[in-house]
Amino acid sequence: MASRFCKYFLMRKLGHLFLRILLVLFFVVLLFFAYVNLPGPAPREDVHLGMTFSSRYAEDLGLDWRETYLALLDDVSVRRLRLPAYWDMIESREGEYDFSQLDWQIEEARARNGEVIVVVGQRLPRWPECHIPAWAKEDEKKRKAALLRMIDTTVRHYQENPAVIAWQVENEPFLTFFGECPPLDVDFLESEIALVKALDPARPVIVTDSGELSLWVRAAKRADIFGTTLYRIIYKPILGHFTYPLGPNFFLVKEWMVRAFTGQEHFMVVELQAEPWTSGWVVGVPLEEQFIGMDEKKLIENVDYARRVGFQDIYLWGGEWWYWLKVEKDYPALWETGKELFRQYGK
Repeated sequence: MASRFCKYFLMRKLGHLFLRILLVLFFVVLLFFAYVNLPGPAPREDVHLGMTFSSRYAEDLGLDWRETYLALLDDVSVRRLRLPAYWDMIESREGEYDFSQLDWQIEEARARNGEVIVVVGQRLPRWPECHIPAWAKEDEKKRKAALLRMIDTTVRHYQENPAVIAWQVENEPFLTFFGECPPLDVDFLESEIALVKALDPARPVIVTDSGELSLWVRAAKRADIFGTTLYRIIYKPILGHFTYPLGPNFFLVKEWMVRAFTGQEHFMVVELQAEPWTSGWVVGVPLEEQFIGMDEKKLIENVDYARRVGFQDIYLWGGEWWYWLKVEKDYPALWETGKELFRQYGK
């Protein structure tokens, strides 16, 4: 009887302790969300807007990618660009490298005194995230050796070009649950980064991570410059359109943490949402649904939000979509809003 009573008493104490821990955790989470949603700092005035451009995505939208690119350079006045060196396009056949598309993009930027971040690796901007040539997909050892050769060739090809200001190695490599990619090999990622730094020690290496779904530490400690993505409204089949309940202070907290744990001092927004997440391929989705995730008002709000985060360099994601709206849907409002934002902050 005494043993049963002691067991019952112990279970009650453990139960009460567990409830107290849950309550403490609940209030900690509540306080955290309250803090990150407090009014953030005033918007930073001296920001530099840039743009990621994907010739592949422009073509997928049915656009002439060269026309789209030149319109962004000459009409929107984009002068800071992030350009992917798509492995499967440059080396579609093993050992044969064709840089003509990327050469043209970089030279057009250079002719306008533009600056270019070149993204190298297998995981690069735009779906399906990993862009591996068919001939390299089956054999892991062959793929890794060929990828290092591709990175070596790309860096050597562009390292004398004054328009290239930085290298980004892979794109959100630690976001392993998103995209159609081989499993992450951290040691191999470090080999890629080390190779780029050895070939071109004069230029910084950028490593990126998800703004909302990561703590940043693993990427930031390997980078000369850490780049975060920043999305406000996403789409999930179960939830529909969903706005992250996070104010700019959320990113400031993570910046403080990363500075403390890694010593990283250089931060940028490498991918600011300027196009919608939709329930399907954007071309087939009604404009009414597209505008739930992004319209001209939300674009201004997103840039304002990023300015409150406080990182000086902010690269937008979605200029190809603006042009598609303008020329295919006769809806130029996003394009014109983008022009005004770049007039203010793109110099």
